[in-house]
Amino acid sequence: MNRRAFLKTSVAVLAPIDGFSQSAPDWGGPVLDTHLHLRKDPDACFTHMQGCGVTNAVLLTRATNEEQAKKEMAKRPGVFVRSVAADPAQPGADETIRKALQDGAVSVGELKFHLALDSPEMRRVYEICAEMNVPVMVHIQNFPHFPGELPYNTGYPEFYKVLRAYPKTKFIGHADFFWANISAEVPTDRGYPSGPVKPGGLTDKFLSDYPNLYADMSANSGNNALSRDENFSREFIVRHRNKLIFGSDCSCADGKGTGISQGRNPEASRLASKCVARETLGLLKRITSPEIFRQITWDNGRKLFKVQT
Repeated sequence: MNRRAFLKTSVAVLAPIDGFSQSAPDWGGPVLDTHLHLRKDPDACFTHMQGCGVTNAVLLTRATNEEQAKKEMAKRPGVFVRSVAADPAQPGADETIRKALQDGAVSVGELKFHLALDSPEMRRVYEICAEMNVPVMVHIQNFPHFPGELPYNTGYPEFYKVLRAYPKTKFIGHADFFWANISAEVPTDRGYPSGPVKPGGLTDKFLSDYPNLYADMSANSGNNALSRDENFSREFIVRHRNKLIFGSDCSCADGKGTGISQGRNPEASRLASKCVARETLGLLKRITSPEIFRQITWDNGRKLFKVQT
């Protein structure tokens, strides 16, 4: 057997040991998904990762599901870390969050509740995050995905006041309104604007002005923002390369687009039958350098979430 044939045979034998199917994309290095929601069947999280070529993930975990997340982490050591999320408006939420952080959670989030960003309830969480030196991920959305849906984490135009008031808190912005505001022009009739980006958007400015703000590139919101005007995105990514973290927020079943990818969100039909992780990683691979790609998909998240490897 010649050397080339031997190497091909060796790779084929080793692939199942690594746990990744041969059809999974090779992204040239490890990839950390910082926005993977814990699923009803925890094994499904790893299945999704196998399909899209992700090696590690932050399991976004509600406080009521902590034991489930811990079991998944124990089953696959070194693959996962976990967050904690609880409604800040509910009695005892502060203590619940603090206890989970003391017990090993590495972040707070995703916080997706009908509160103002500068509300007393949210401010108490920011204080805990500063004290415990962990990031907090906030879902910022003002346009409904379905009739009757209420806004989440309102008051984004005044968010700079929160960023100033809590300089030791690391904030991670996410979702529709956060990403729509990479442009200075934000329509009020839809959540995912299209077309060229007008420079001067709030999110671009906040990322430049406040070292404690980071951006989660997950979901249709992140993908749409970065794909709508690639010329702008190339410069945006270079400008904020230290502040951007990759995440999927994808609900497809297998990391290949099977099942529902962006459920209950008709406006996100552009990603129907697609894996959000694959789509966003492919976009980043195409419009960034290998160095920046690795920084966004691994280095920044690893440092922010204190992922041990």
